[in-house]
Amino acid sequence: MWLFIAFLAVPLIEITLFIQIGGAIGLGWTLVTVVLTAIAGTWLVRNQGVLALSQLKSSFSDLRDPTEPLVHGAMILFSGALLLTPGFFTDAVGFLLLVPAVRIALFKAIRARIKVQTFEAGPARRPARGDIIDGEYSEVQPDRDRVSRPSKWTDH
Repeated sequence: MWLFIAFLAVPLIEITLFIQIGGAIGLGWTLVTVVLTAIAGTWLVRNQGVLALSQLKSSFSDLRDPTEPLVHGAMILFSGALLLTPGFFTDAVGFLLLVPAVRIALFKAIRARIKVQTFEAGPARRPARGDIIDGEYSEVQPDRDRVSRPSKWTDH
């Protein structure tokens, strides 16, 4: 039901804003404003996206929970879609999603409504350089009598 209301309300809000702003500043300036906000939004989304991607990579490399950088990246992606959509309301919401404080507040509000269960594993022990791993091996000679054929796993 909420999705239906959003699909109905957003175009009505956009049409109203286009009529009001177009009447106040004129058609030409309205179109210029819409195009400039799309260009500025694309540039901001690109810069914010690169930053979010680097934060995601660092959380993976530090073995930290990647939830927050993933959510920030999703919000930035959604912001880009809103900024490319012509309209004043969608541009305003898109620019709001590019503000880190707004994204953090939205993330906290979403996280408060979702129950997340995690488990903690003990610290992983990586073998140090120079560790010796003891093992046994034996060489297996191929049967010369059998004809070598490809495995059935590779048949398509």
